[in-house]
Amino acid sequence: MNAPLLKALLGLVPSSLLLAGSLTFFLKRRSTGSVLQLLGAGCLLLVILAHLCEGLRLFPGMGWGLEHSAGHYLDLCSAVLSLVLFPAGYLLHALAA
Repeated sequence: MNAPLLKALLGLVPSSLLLAGSLTFFLKRRSTGSVLQLLGAGCLLLVILAHLCEGLRLFPGMGWGLEHSAGHYLDLCSAVLSLVLFPAGYLLHALAA
Protein backbone atom coordinates (compact mmCIF):
# COMPACT_ATOMS: atom_id res chain seq x y z
CA MET A 1 0.00 0.00 0.00
CA ASN A 2 1.43 3.38 -0.95
CA ALA A 3 1.61 6.44 1.28
CA PRO A 4 -1.06 8.66 -0.39
CA LEU A 5 -3.58 5.82 -0.24
CA LEU A 6 -2.86 5.17 3.43
CA LYS A 7 -3.15 8.87 4.27
CA ALA A 8 -6.43 9.10 2.38
CA LEU A 9 -7.90 6.07 4.12
CA LEU A 10 -6.84 7.39 7.53
CA GLY A 11 -8.34 10.80 6.81
CA LEU A 12 -11.57 9.52 5.30
CA VAL A 13 -13.33 8.72 8.59
CA PRO A 14 -12.69 12.02 10.44
CA SER A 15 -13.49 14.13 7.40
CA SER A 16 -16.70 12.17 6.78
CA LEU A 17 -17.71 12.68 10.41
CA LEU A 18 -16.97 16.39 10.10
CA LEU A 19 -19.13 16.58 6.98
CA ALA A 20 -21.96 14.65 8.69
CA GLY A 21 -21.80 16.96 11.71
CA SER A 22 -21.80 20.05 9.51
CA LEU A 23 -24.75 18.71 7.54
CA THR A 24 -26.68 18.05 10.75
CA PHE A 25 -25.90 21.53 12.01
CA PHE A 26 -26.98 23.01 8.66
CA LEU A 27 -30.27 21.12 8.69
CA LYS A 28 -30.94 22.22 12.26
CA ARG A 29 -29.98 25.87 11.78
CA ARG A 30 -29.88 27.35 8.31
CA SER A 31 -27.54 30.28 8.73
CA THR A 32 -24.57 31.74 6.91
CA GLY A 33 -22.17 30.17 9.38
CA SER A 34 -23.62 26.70 8.92
CA VAL A 35 -23.42 27.03 5.12
CA LEU A 36 -19.76 28.07 5.33
CA GLN A 37 -18.99 25.17 7.67
CA LEU A 38 -20.72 22.72 5.34
CA LEU A 39 -18.83 24.03 2.31
CA GLY A 40 -15.53 23.89 4.20
CA ALA A 41 -16.15 20.30 5.31
CA GLY A 42 -17.09 19.39 1.73
CA CYS A 43 -13.85 20.88 0.45
CA LEU A 44 -11.91 18.89 3.04
CA LEU A 45 -13.59 15.70 1.86
CA LEU A 46 -12.64 16.67 -1.70
CA VAL A 47 -8.99 16.85 -0.59
CA ILE A 48 -9.28 13.35 0.87
CA LEU A 49 -10.93 12.05 -2.30
CA ALA A 50 -8.14 13.60 -4.40
CA HIS A 51 -5.56 11.74 -2.32
CA LEU A 52 -7.60 8.56 -2.64
CA CYS A 53 -7.63 8.93 -6.44
CA GLU A 54 -3.90 9.57 -6.37
CA GLY A 55 -3.24 6.47 -4.27
CA LEU A 56 -5.43 4.25 -6.44
CA ARG A 57 -4.02 5.83 -9.62
CA LEU A 58 -7.47 6.77 -10.90
CA PHE A 59 -7.78 9.39 -13.64
CA PRO A 60 -4.08 9.45 -14.63
CA GLY A 61 -4.72 12.41 -16.92
CA MET A 62 -5.15 14.62 -13.84
CA GLY A 63 -1.44 14.22 -13.07
CA TRP A 64 -1.90 13.39 -9.40
CA GLY A 65 1.17 14.25 -7.35
CA LEU A 66 2.83 16.23 -10.12
CA GLU A 67 3.55 19.93 -9.82
CA HIS A 68 1.56 22.26 -12.11
CA SER A 69 -1.05 19.60 -12.91
CA ALA A 70 -4.82 19.73 -12.69
CA GLY A 71 -4.82 17.25 -9.80
CA HIS A 72 -2.34 19.35 -7.85
CA TYR A 73 -4.37 22.52 -8.26
CA LEU A 74 -7.65 20.77 -7.40
CA ASP A 75 -6.07 19.47 -4.21
CA LEU A 76 -4.48 22.83 -3.37
CA CYS A 77 -7.60 24.92 -3.99
CA SER A 78 -9.78 22.52 -2.01
CA ALA A 79 -7.36 22.56 0.91
CA VAL A 80 -7.18 26.37 0.97
CA LEU A 81 -10.96 26.70 0.73
CA SER A 82 -11.50 24.21 3.55
CA LEU A 83 -9.01 26.06 5.76
CA VAL A 84 -10.81 29.36 5.10
CA LEU A 85 -14.48 28.42 4.96
CA PHE A 86 -14.84 26.04 7.91
CA PRO A 87 -13.20 28.29 10.53
CA ALA A 88 -15.04 31.34 9.14
CA GLY A 89 -18.35 29.52 9.54
CA TYR A 90 -17.43 28.43 13.05
CA LEU A 91 -16.47 32.00 13.94
CA LEU A 92 -19.78 33.35 12.60
CA HIS A 93 -21.62 30.74 14.66
CA ALA A 94 -19.64 31.61 17.80
CA LEU A 95 -20.26 35.35 17.38
CA ALA A 96 -24.00 34.83 16.83
CA ALA A 97 -24.42 32.77 20.00
